[in-house]
Amino acid sequence: MPAGAAAAIVTERRGRALWICINRPEQRNALDAAVMAGLQRAFETAAGESSLRAIVLTGTGDKAFCAGADLSRGEASFAAELENPMTEFGRLARTARGLGIPVISRVNGACVAGGMGLLAMSDLAIAADHARFGLPEAKVGVFPMQVMVYLRRMIAPRDLSWLCFTGELINAARAEAIGLVNEVVPLAVLDARIDELVRQIALTSPSAVRRGKFAMLAMESMNFDAALAFAEAQITIASRTDDAVEGRAAFAEKRAPNWTTRSDGDPADG
Repeated sequence: MPAGAAAAIVTERRGRALWICINRPEQRNALDAAVMAGLQRAFETAAGESSLRAIVLTGTGDKAFCAGADLSRGEASFAAELENPMTEFGRLARTARGLGIPVISRVNGACVAGGMGLLAMSDLAIAADHARFGLPEAKVGVFPMQVMVYLRRMIAPRDLSWLCFTGELINAARAEAIGLVNEVVPLAVLDARIDELVRQIALTSPSAVRRGKFAMLAMESMNFDAALAFAEAQITIASRTDDAVEGRAAFAEKRAPNWTTRSDGDPADG
């Protein structure tokens, strides 16, 4: 990176959460090779930090969460991707999916195209009320293929078709109504709401959340009978963990639980 150049990705540990911020405000936090590599490194690092309870993904400023791919990259960059069957987005999506902690999108502005992909790979999302959302890829001759992997299970088919076929941007209220985000708040309280969400997650059992996220993802490809049988096996295992024993004891004793596992599944130190 040239001397004096700003990092494409900025990370910051805030309590029990790792904040990962796309730092290209002049380019509306668009995705380029440096951003994708930085995101991948940050997620891989987070996977090894056992005390983390959440990842917060966001962008610098209040104009854009992420405006999608940086179209100024030129054809050479896109052509190079044809050499590899796994795209940069695909690698990041697989890494995010394998994390045993929730990923939260803090949508601080426009969330379009590839930005919608980052939003969709998150487990939870809170948006500022001025944010806009859309899939305008068809307007530049492509289609949101990878994003559909997530969105087809997240929002109704007709809502997805509308976004894909029209390229229309929708406001935050509409995004909440169709299930793209969990909650919409004024920008002035966005960080406070994210902090409160992380606090709520941190009160829960790391073991339960990790096993629960694994189970939710595993059930996506199962029919009803297979999913129910899988769930029956999982609840039997989960009920025998140290955290389950502690949770029951804390409830009976009317006290806060002292979780003995970390987010990576190992016993807590001390």
